[in-house]
Amino acid sequence: MSVPVSYVSGWLADSGALWALKYAGALALALGLGLSAWRFIVDPDNLVHRAWARYCGSLENKLYRAFVFRPGYHIAIGQAVALVAVATVSVLGRAPWKYCVLAAVAVTVGPSAHLTQRLRARVQRIDQQVEGFIVGVANALKSRPAVGDAIESVLAMTPNPLRQELELSVKQMRLGSSVEQVLIHMSARVGSQQLDTALSTLLIGRQVGGNLPSIMETTAEAMREMERLHGVIRTKTAEGKAQMWVLAFFPLLLMLGFNAVSPGYFDVLSESFSGTLATIVAFGCWGGSIAVARQILAVDI
Repeated sequence: MSVPVSYVSGWLADSGALWALKYAGALALALGLGLSAWRFIVDPDNLVHRAWARYCGSLENKLYRAFVFRPGYHIAIGQAVALVAVATVSVLGRAPWKYCVLAAVAVTVGPSAHLTQRLRARVQRIDQQVEGFIVGVANALKSRPAVGDAIESVLAMTPNPLRQELELSVKQMRLGSSVEQVLIHMSARVGSQQLDTALSTLLIGRQVGGNLPSIMETTAEAMREMERLHGVIRTKTAEGKAQMWVLAFFPLLLMLGFNAVSPGYFDVLSESFSGTLATIVAFGCWGGSIAVARQILAVDI
């Protein structure tokens, strides 16, 4: 005797078996995606494996420069697990697909962007400490001619994060690296223009000879004046930057306001080819105007 399909579906819904099958399918999908990704990652001859190794290497480089000594693949594995979770949630229908796309983009670019921002803030703090470091080294060179000893003597007076960089350099010198190698490596590792100037002055003055403490003091005065000029420029351009961001976000706020007052007001822009083309051109002009305004306000001295 055949069983009606409506009876079977009703029994599944009432007994909760349909819910169990749905989540079992989602779990199988997550496991399949994870195993497939792992299969591509562990194969050394695969393009995905090379891209994975290159990405993990870039993360480790940023972590090392930020003095966070942990493997980069820990973050990469966490991102992969999060992406599988987002895909599973999207398949189950527990969240709108738009939010799932936004979550996937955030998981993909978030860690690298956070490390980049953290490194930028670290470099800015180091830039503020370079002048004091130069003055300290100049004073230390008056009593001890060795550059390595002078750098080691200013460690106690130097705050983090510059102190961390100097401590690492001192350890490298104790292990047998020359002063030139250590300072060049520190300059490349930090990526600070102010620190590059200070270390270049120190290396050139050490190789050429002369009154190195006086040269360092003159460099400190020049950097102090440059910082003052940068402060004047930041003050003069602050109002222009504020106006730029207000004008940049005003069209979006205006669109949201029109759409709230009259829902579907902008639907015509997405229902025809000419409307879509006009939208693309408008957003391109909007982004180009922001880029041009930023370029104009990015005054360099």
